[in-house]
Amino acid sequence: MQRELGKDLQDPQERTRFLSDNCDAVEQKGYMKRFTPEQMLKMKEDLSEIAININDIELQKKETVKEFSNTLKPLIEEKKDILKGLKNKSEHVTERCFKFIDENTREVGFYNEDGELIESRPAYADELQQNIFQTIRKTGTEKE
Repeated sequence: MQRELGKDLQDPQERTRFLSDNCDAVEQKGYMKRFTPEQMLKMKEDLSEIAININDIELQKKETVKEFSNTLKPLIEEKKDILKGLKNKSEHVTERCFKFIDENTREVGFYNEDGELIESRPAYADELQQNIFQTIRKTGTEKE
């Protein structure tokens, strides 16, 4: 088989008529059609323009995502704190507390400024040694 047929005919319609008149059958068939050098050059120019545009858009996207992340970060941290509080139904605080030693029950209690008992435990041996505050309480200033 020849590599080319009808290439000597310059008019595309005349070439098509020649091929149609001399063939055995006409069928629809898919195949890979080569690009012309002009088409290849145009595609390369288009590709470089598109690559530059994509790069610019990706840089803008990166900056925008960074801005959104910076805006979201404190909100996410606050949300975590709130969720933790809701889950525990409390929050951890450090504040001034008042320690009371009860020699009768041999216990130590810690009270916050609202007067709420926040912790109690067995007293240590050195805490059961009498101090001046316990002596004052026994002189009638304590409630019974």
